[in-house]
Amino acid sequence: MKRLFSAAIVACGLASAGVAFAQQAQTPPLAQSQAPAPQAPAPAAPAQPPTQPSDAPAASVSAETKAARAKLDGFEADLDQKELALQGRTLSDAELQNLRQQIEPIIAEIRTVIQEQAPRLEASRQRLSQLGPKPASGQPEESADVARDRADREAAVAELDETQRLGRALLVQAEQLSAEIGDLRRAGFARALFEQSDGLLSPNLWMSVIQAIPQELRAQRVVLSDTLEQVQRNATLGVLLLLGVAVGVAVALYVGRRSLAPRLIRRDPAITDPSRRSRLMAAIGVLVFSAGPAIAGSWIVWVAFDSIDMVTPRLEEVVRSLLGGLAFVAFVRALIDAILAPDHTSWRLIPVRDESAARIMGFSIILATVLIVGKVIEAFNKAVAAVLPITVMTRAVFALAMALIFAELLRRFAAGESQDESSLGPYVTREVDIGGPLRSLGWFIVAIVIGGVLGGYTALASFVVDQAISISLIIAMLVLGITLADEFIAGSLRGPSRLATTLQANTGIRRRSLEQIGVLASGVARLALIILALLLILLPWGIESADVTSSLRALFFGFSVGDVTISLSSILIAALLFAAGFTVTRIIQRWLDNTFLPATDLDAGLRNSIRTAAGYVGIITAGVVAFTYLGLSLERLTIVAGALSVGIGFGLQSIVNNFISGLILLWERPIRVGDLVVVGDGEGYVRRINVRSTEIQTFDRSTLIVPNSNLISGIVRNRVRNDRVGRVIVTIPVPRSSDPDLMAGIMRSAALAHREVMSEPSPRVIFKKATENTIEFDLVCFVDDIDAAGSVSSDLYFEIFRELRKAGIGVPGPVAPAPEPKAEKADASRKEGAEDETLTLLKDKSSA
Repeated sequence: MKRLFSAAIVACGLASAGVAFAQQAQTPPLAQSQAPAPQAPAPAAPAQPPTQPSDAPAASVSAETKAARAKLDGFEADLDQKELALQGRTLSDAELQNLRQQIEPIIAEIRTVIQEQAPRLEASRQRLSQLGPKPASGQPEESADVARDRADREAAVAELDETQRLGRALLVQAEQLSAEIGDLRRAGFARALFEQSDGLLSPNLWMSVIQAIPQELRAQRVVLSDTLEQVQRNATLGVLLLLGVAVGVAVALYVGRRSLAPRLIRRDPAITDPSRRSRLMAAIGVLVFSAGPAIAGSWIVWVAFDSIDMVTPRLEEVVRSLLGGLAFVAFVRALIDAILAPDHTSWRLIPVRDESAARIMGFSIILATVLIVGKVIEAFNKAVAAVLPITVMTRAVFALAMALIFAELLRRFAAGESQDESSLGPYVTREVDIGGPLRSLGWFIVAIVIGGVLGGYTALASFVVDQAISISLIIAMLVLGITLADEFIAGSLRGPSRLATTLQANTGIRRRSLEQIGVLASGVARLALIILALLLILLPWGIESADVTSSLRALFFGFSVGDVTISLSSILIAALLFAAGFTVTRIIQRWLDNTFLPATDLDAGLRNSIRTAAGYVGIITAGVVAFTYLGLSLERLTIVAGALSVGIGFGLQSIVNNFISGLILLWERPIRVGDLVVVGDGEGYVRRINVRSTEIQTFDRSTLIVPNSNLISGIVRNRVRNDRVGRVIVTIPVPRSSDPDLMAGIMRSAALAHREVMSEPSPRVIFKKATENTIEFDLVCFVDDIDAAGSVSSDLYFEIFRELRKAGIGVPGPVAPAPEPKAEKADASRKEGAEDETLTLLKDKSSA
């Protein structure tokens, strides 16, 4: 019937589309036949044949679209049925979950149809836009071929657009149904969770339980008698042998795991400080070899029970709960032993005291056992269809028992800590233990459970107990998983490990980069583990993985905020495109620097301009490609640029001014890389022309950062603008009695003898000035490269002063010691006599 219904829908869709197209093709002849003018004018006859060839293009264009339309029609009928089901009777949580699982594939299929039709619609619109707008009433009419082509293309665009709109409407309907089902499930969960009944101390509850005991015993006798009859009926020798083998294997696995793990995984107590990796490997081994055999044994027994059909279907859930409970207790014990290692202090993953580790191990096993016993009794009550008071009583008793056990655990920790704090002796750093906030949270949970049991909120108390245990186990597994990720992902790429050395040798990646990759991969693994733990924690609260995955899918593939669609995947791909363009640009620049430009005769400044221009072109191209992928056309970029112009006018004008000045420097090249320039009080060589500023290296090896706008609008002295010829001036002062002609000859000869001094223009000696004691001469000469001006000037000074010393010009005579003035001698003798006279007077006074 479902296939016939789908075929009927497809046939109806095809027939309706064909009828609509035939009516559209025959509209002009019908309009002309209904007009009051002559019924069959001559020009109307040739208008009939064009309708026949127009059918073929329209049918070829819309063939795939009609198939998509038929698929959407089927989805629409299915969604309408599910919407009617939601509006009918009240559905259970299982039914709602099943309905939700049926809607999720429909949503994915509708998205696929929309994505497939989107490029076809865009292509059809582009083909239609090539014909231009329709001619106005006063303009000459277009030819019959153009009109027919326009009609075909408009029909194709209309059909694709209608299909797209139908798909989007169905997508919204399906998402709304999914959200409605989620809301109904959460509302039902909250209603069942906070449903109030009689409290544990209520007399009505106890009276109802006492009254229901005879009925409960009769139901148990019926179930047990049915089970006994089925056992007698199916208990053949082969069945009993198979069951006995399964139970024997399970018992062997349960008993043997206690000695199997210590033999395979040795935690040597002699090793006082094992490595972190050794402790982790031992923990994983203990968890696998301690819990694995128990889980395998429970599974073997369950497979045997399920295959031989030994018990009634109502008791199968009891057997499943019992076997699963045994495996659960073994898993809890193995997990605590793997993390805390109560008997092996040095192999412990979390630094807690030995007493705390042993206490946590014992109470965890007790809590898990009590929990499983309660679950098995609840399964038995469900199998015998126990009355509500007995079910409430069972849940309340076991929830209260677990709350009291947990309270005793918290009291033991508090007593242990107070005893430790009261002891005398030197201060010892405390290890990680159950602290104040965690213990306060535990007492809060105990209060909620006890209050719920006494107040009649038994479902809430049982749910809190189950969640406290499950969340504790999930957090323990999360800690173990994060530790494993940090050690075996980040630790394997850190330092001189074997994996890091192999990757470095084979890929050429630096060790520092490998460490960064390891840290990043470890962070991704941490995030994945945390998300998985959150999903497991939120699962009992009515939040399924479908809710999270749909939200993540919407975040990654796009969600709408008003008229703007934000897609994380598009942003990531655009960022990757820009990064790829930037990388290609840098590779091209490096090739220009190292390979192509050195093979040319271009100067360093022009090479820098070509390299910088190539960088600008590449980065701008990469940015345009990235923005185009995001859907930002040039018109939108113009709008954004217009909006930014206000900010540019107020706060960014300096940056823009420097950027434009940098482009002018690269294009006009008044200053080039390698030029010797003077800017203000600074002088040095131009090393780099950047986007915002220019770097000038001074003679003391410091870097002068000059904004580009200062170089364009200010006064800059470029010593090598046209050529690199430099002038050298050597100033020599000599005594006034020196021979000027001899001085000029000595200075000119020194310049002509130097190999780097240019002969044309020839060196000249200028009589600069004469003072009362000296006369000064300037030697003016030129060098090919201004970089050699300093060394040439120094060489000329050495040579000129050497020749002047040989000629005896300006050489001072020997310096005679200056005679001591007579007045100073007289003052000294006078001072010595006064001191002698003062000493004589002091001696006389002391003797008296």
